[in-house]
Amino acid sequence: MVRTQIQLTDEQARKLKQLAAAEGHSVAELIRMSVDALLATVPLLDSEESRLRALSIVGRFDGPPDLAAEHDRYLEEAYES
Repeated sequence: MVRTQIQLTDEQARKLKQLAAAEGHSVAELIRMSVDALLATVPLLDSEESRLRALSIVGRFDGPPDLAAEHDRYLEEAYES
């Protein structure tokens, strides 16, 4: 396991301690369970999958041919209008 340090509000800490006592778990175990639940709901891509997804959109959007070189100018113009 990796040791980490977090900061909780007073109310979060109080409620976690109450829940831990009621459920028979440590506060640390409740936090690990919460992190596991969060990670189960968020799809994480490995670097190769991220690279392939980024490459899959190359050329799909129309724009000025000099956009890569002049992006700051185009952004400034967009903000001005």
